[in-house]
Parts: sequence; structure tokens; C-alpha cells
Amino acid sequence: MFIQTEETPNPATLKFLPGRAVMDAGTADFQDAERAGRSPLAERLFKVDGVRGVFLGSDFITVSKVEAKEWHLMKPAILGVIMEHFTSGQPVIAATAGAVESAGEDSEIVQQIKELIDTRVRPAVAQDGGDIVFDRFEDGVVYLHMQGSCSGCPSSTATLKMGIENMLRHYIPEVAEVRPVM
Repeated sequence: MFIQTEETPNPATLKFLPGRAVMDAGTADFQDAERAGRSPLAERLFKVDGVRGVFLGSDFITVSKVEAKEWHLMKPAILGVIMEHFTSGQPVIAATAGAVESAGEDSEIVQQIKELIDTRVRPAVAQDGGDIVFDRFEDGVVYLHMQGSCSGCPSSTATLKMGIENMLRHYIPEVAEVRPVM
């Protein structure tokens, strides 16, 4: 198994490409080891000294580190964990009882916002090892949750304001502003 790595715009994150599917559908974002319980892979990665966060995408894994650690010291251990996990045959996400979706219908504006984010924004940020997920729309403000390499990235504010906000305002006049969910 050959695992490629890519730098991301966020110097505290590194993108690992195992050359196979990681998530069958959706993404998973783990900000700490306590929340990684549903993912055997994330649990193993948090055991590497210095790992601060794990984001699982369709065909990549983004790992965030604490500032005091160096990638050249952490990278071999992370590569070993990923390789060992995939060769063990364990699932990336443990099977759970069916998740419950919110029952409410989205307004036409919210549907348009979600469609633009899904078709124009998410594919671009996935290339950088992250994801941006719609949270809510209220009083002209779109709230988005930054995940993976996007979370804490120095350029994420510029991406939100100059890129996403401008695009949404162009296509949807009801949108006045875009803000991150902390």
C-alpha cells in the first residue's frame, strides 16, 4: 500500500491519500480523542503524540497537529497507523444505529445555498483536505462549519469572505454575509 501526502494551506494539517476510499458517504470530523470513539482509525491516529484533530473525507485523511510538534517526526508514525488500519480490514467508522435526519423542509433560499456549497465550494476545499458544511441561514447570514484543514487555517477567513460570501451574494440576493460557526 502506497500512501501519498500533500501539504494543505493550513501548516498545522497534512493530507494523507491512501489510494482507496476512506468514507463511503459524507465526512467525519474529530476534534479530540474523546469524540473519536466511533472511528477505529481516528482512535489509532489520536494515539500518535501531537495529533490534535482527524478529518475523514471520501478518499483522504487530514491530520492536524499541535504547534509544538514537527511533521517530519510525526509523519512516519501516522503513515504506519493508516497502513496498519487498512491492512487489518477494520472499518473506518464503526456501524451505528441509523442516524436521524432533521425532519423540517428547507426553504428555497436554504436549498439554493446548500446546492451552491455542495457543487462549487465543497469540491474545491476537499482538494485542500477540508470541508465546509452548511449550519444555518438566519437574518441574511449564512453560518458555515469549517472542518479538516479549513478549521483554523490562516486563509479560511479570506476564503469565507472573498470567495464564498461573494459567490453566495452574487447568486442569492438575500444573503448579506457569511460567518464561521465556532
